[in-house]
Amino acid sequence: MRAAVAAHTVVSVTDKEETMELYAILRRGGWRSGADLAEAAARSTAVGATMPDEVRWIRSYVLAEGAGSVGTVCIYEATSPEAIRRHASLAGLPVTEIIPVADTVVVRPDPEAVAL
Repeated sequence: MRAAVAAHTVVSVTDKEETMELYAILRRGGWRSGADLAEAAARSTAVGATMPDEVRWIRSYVLAEGAGSVGTVCIYEATSPEAIRRHASLAGLPVTEIIPVADTVVVRPDPEAVAL
């Protein structure tokens, strides 16, 4: 199977076209609880609203990590890894790794979310 990188063109308010690529962001052990994660999600949403032409949060998967902490794998559209790092810095979010997504294969839709 040939992997194709899907890109989306976004026209910003400055009329400069930016291509958005899909990225997976690994955030290991970033929070002690679901409540901490909820606060981080609110900050992320607020910061993201100020940079819609650069970063767009698609979804996150919460990871149960050791000692009761949680991490995430987040899926974002962004103009670059630097835009993701800038967003994370402004929102106070950890970034362990940023990985470009080459393709998407959906076998089944995501199962219903489980409350933390």
